[in-house]
Amino acid sequence: MDRTLPATMTAIGIPQPGGPEALVPEVRPVPQPGAGQVLVRVRAAGVNRPDVFQRQGSYPPPPGASDIPGLEVAGEVVAVGPGVTRWNIADRLTALVPGGGYAEYCVVDELLALPVPRGLEIIEAASLPENYFTVWTNVFERGGLAAGEWFLVHGGSSGIGTTAIQLAKAFGARVIATAGSDEKVAACLALGADAGINYRTQDFSAEAWTLTGKKGVDVILDMVAGDYAARNIDCAAMDGRIVMIATLGGPMGTVDLRKIMVRRLTLTGSTLRPRTVAQKAAIARQLEEKVWPLFASGALRPQIYATFPLREAAKAHALMESSAHVGKIMLTA
Repeated sequence: MDRTLPATMTAIGIPQPGGPEALVPEVRPVPQPGAGQVLVRVRAAGVNRPDVFQRQGSYPPPPGASDIPGLEVAGEVVAVGPGVTRWNIADRLTALVPGGGYAEYCVVDELLALPVPRGLEIIEAASLPENYFTVWTNVFERGGLAAGEWFLVHGGSSGIGTTAIQLAKAFGARVIATAGSDEKVAACLALGADAGINYRTQDFSAEAWTLTGKKGVDVILDMVAGDYAARNIDCAAMDGRIVMIATLGGPMGTVDLRKIMVRRLTLTGSTLRPRTVAQKAAIARQLEEKVWPLFASGALRPQIYATFPLREAAKAHALMESSAHVGKIMLTA
């Protein structure tokens, strides 16, 4: 242990799966960076839906990852492991991690770290990795969204949704966002969406079909699944791509396979956390090259809704489960 660092730290544990109250501050040893890793003094960490699923016991960390929740952090490098070439002590960075973010210190693979974008505060930088890695790989790589195409994102007021709206617009797409209230629809429009649909009072499939001149949506980003599966197909364009990243509405759905064949649709999906370091590192390099400069220009701006001290992680999770937020919920350590 570096004598300049403490031996222990505060972290958020999950002694037993359950509701938000299952998140408990604990004293843990400060981790040590291994080969190709750096130790970061965490200043902020993002709260994401996978954290909620882990707390509930339905999304365990991958083998070898910390049992501490938290998938994205930002802070300063305080220790460097063998073989690290890019980062030095005191460098500020933000990073995607497989776990361990809800803590005062976190080990980060140097390949999954990115510089804090010019013009952003450290807490804003911490809000980026999980959502931007997810949106970039699913919307632009798997979905192949191109300039001029119609893009539909469900849950437009969520962290993923606000990211997807901004990125799609930045790269020239026409965006439709669904949200659960008129206020949230207004927030999506303020972020640049061309149209918003209140899914509680409107049939999103019929509305999207009409908005696109009855040509359909080219790319759909879906985190609901369940009965949305058939409705996504109904409003998809010829050669449309439907990308699924979560199953908040249930993992099962009934669809008319003939519509998939007739419209030549592609149904795909992915998860991020179990991917290899090499796979995630490739995404990081694309983000740094193609997306990070857009923060400096002002084309992209982080959307932070609320911030809680690390020890109040339970309150952050309660807010997330209420779905009252627009944008990101953050923890500060």
